[in-house]
Amino acid sequence: MAKSLVIVESPAKAKTISKILGSGFEVIPSMGHVVDLPKTRMGVDIENNFAPHFIVAAKRKKTLSEIKAAAKKADKIYLATDPDREGEAIAWNIKEKLNQNKKYFRVVFHEITPQAIKEAFKHPADLNVQKVNAQTARRVLDRLVGYLLSPLLWRKIAGGLSAGRVQSVALRLIVEREREILKFTAQEYWEIAAELKKVHSSQLTVDSKFTAKLEKIDDKKAEIKNEAEAGAIIEDLKGKQFVVAEVREAEKKKNPLPPFITSTLQQDAFYKLRFSSARTMLIAQQLYEGVELGKEGAVGLITYMRTDSVNVAQGAIKEVRGFIQEKFGQDYLPESPNLYKSKKQA
Repeated sequence: MAKSLVIVESPAKAKTISKILGSGFEVIPSMGHVVDLPKTRMGVDIENNFAPHFIVAAKRKKTLSEIKAAAKKADKIYLATDPDREGEAIAWNIKEKLNQNKKYFRVVFHEITPQAIKEAFKHPADLNVQKVNAQTARRVLDRLVGYLLSPLLWRKIAGGLSAGRVQSVALRLIVEREREILKFTAQEYWEIAAELKKVHSSQLTVDSKFTAKLEKIDDKKAEIKNEAEAGAIIEDLKGKQFVVAEVREAEKKKNPLPPFITSTLQQDAFYKLRFSSARTMLIAQQLYEGVELGKEGAVGLITYMRTDSVNVAQGAIKEVRGFIQEKFGQDYLPESPNLYKSKKQA
């Protein structure tokens, strides 16, 4: 009996999905893009509506041959690449190169779990041409900017420099910000704080002391411009009795932060763990594609990490709320889950 062919990007992802789908499917990795613009020439016909000329990447010829051989034996072909523009373009290009009279299905999922995978295969769709065109336009822009501007940098500045659709814009933002910093005139200012404790307190303990910051002098904002002024104020305050005029108590509600998107994931990983963006995305990729968990085998632990959407799947929300109620009780379960809005372009 013929198996259905499933095409994904990476071996790790293929292994996890193969385990979920079972013996009726053959899962093969494409190892990323199988086609690209040629390295030795522009590869974009500027005079013909910027039409790109893609060729099979040299390091993907063997992979493509293996996919073609598997496709000949398959009754159905499922394109299960990532749900972003890159994944859509990879699936589109593979379908074009196979060029076989087969049934093709596009399956999209945002997490590699048995429930999400099986649900995606129950509801296959068509390839999204708009996503494909968006990725193609981005690739063409990358080539135009890099191919045309980089040689100019070599001639005018130094060899080995490069220009890019993203990096050149980012560099300009950095330069403009640095110029603002250089123009800034630093002004000296001083702040005064006093560590206070209750009158008649027998000893200075953690519970009986607090810090008060000097904010106003004669009902005017305290502006201390140099060390001499600060010293004079300190001398004037020495030996004075301080009075707590008012104590305010209030409850503050702090909502949890929204789910990570790509940028906030990278920022938090850098601030808290000092991880580079590349290291963060590598680890996230491994967690998404599947991590070996003993007897369970490879299991996907996070949703797709290249996203600007803060949307959380209803199934996941239901599962989390069930866990909270069972583990901590009804008192800790909000009446309704928090909802977050994604950016319009997400």
